[in-house]
Amino acid sequence: MIVCSCNVLTDHDVRDVVTKSGSFPRSAAQVYGCLGCSVECGRCARTIKKIMDEALGACAQACCSGCPHSDEPDAGVELIEETVEIEQTVVLLAQAAC
Repeated sequence: MIVCSCNVLTDHDVRDVVTKSGSFPRSAAQVYGCLGCSVECGRCARTIKKIMDEALGACAQACCSGCPHSDEPDAGVELIEETVEIEQTVVLLAQAAC
């Protein structure tokens, strides 16, 4: 299913980059970067986060020090949610400036 109309990204694209990528993206913006594109309108950020959570399973709920998906001790869903909210705010500000 297409989750990002702007960049024509599918749920399979997101799952693949989250589970098979050596860079372990932790935000929608990082997923875009791994796929060679960038955030456009931001409407898909929550869907991408949901797909990331599903793909990572329990790890997404309780990432801890030593986990390859975590750069910091106890970094988890809160950090991802905060990053998505910041990304959405940036997109909205950019759209308002046009």
